[in-house]
Amino acid sequence: MEPFVTMGLVLKETRYREADRILTILTPKLGVITAMAANSLRLKSKLFSACGLFCYSEFTLVPGRNMYTVREADVQNIFHGISSSIEGVSLAMYLTELAAALSPTGEEAARELRLVMNSLYMINEHRTDLRVIKAVFELRTMSECGFMPQIVCCRDCGTYDEGDAFYLDAQEGHLLCASCAAKAGKNCNLDKAALFALRHICLVEDKKIFAFKISVGSLEKLSAVAENYALTHLDKPLKSYAFLKSVLP
Repeated sequence: MEPFVTMGLVLKETRYREADRILTILTPKLGVITAMAANSLRLKSKLFSACGLFCYSEFTLVPGRNMYTVREADVQNIFHGISSSIEGVSLAMYLTELAAALSPTGEEAARELRLVMNSLYMINEHRTDLRVIKAVFELRTMSECGFMPQIVCCRDCGTYDEGDAFYLDAQEGHLLCASCAAKAGKNCNLDKAALFALRHICLVEDKKIFAFKISVGSLEKLSAVAENYALTHLDKPLKSYAFLKSVLP
């Protein structure tokens, strides 16, 4: 079959045999694919750098029966700053595993690729609280992949922002005001600032998703809700989650 060229971000690399790697790559059109990069672990290989974890590269791929084969790869961006802290590395691994688990296709794949790239950039630059990056990614990626929570108003009474506390149901994805949450026997898990941040993350355009400020207390509520919401909708646990929580509780 004829080779073709695509941009892609390496979400995962697995050593195979002595010097080969099996790559999990997020592409803008095909979504998440698997590709064999033969001899890419050899230092003199032209594929060595471009096939590394978190590398954004231009790949020339040959379709195969079970996976693609990397014929050529030209690195476009490497996030060197991520490796400077164990917290940054663990968060990057968590985000990329979450993206791979959702396995978006079509237009969703292109949006997911932009989101992962933006999030890795924020980790790389060390200017934003990692807990903010994590919460933003969890909420936005679920929204982009078909799990947008219903957060415009209270499901039961229709109020937009009356009161100081709210409840987001992780399983059903609906919002309740404090009064309706009490009637339903639910304990509120968001304050008003956390709710505003949640709406911002889910609804604004891509380039503005990190453009908000939030207090430490409200961030704690937002983080807990975002994590619970994302993990509730996955088919299986993420391998990177336990280690991430050990270094970024």
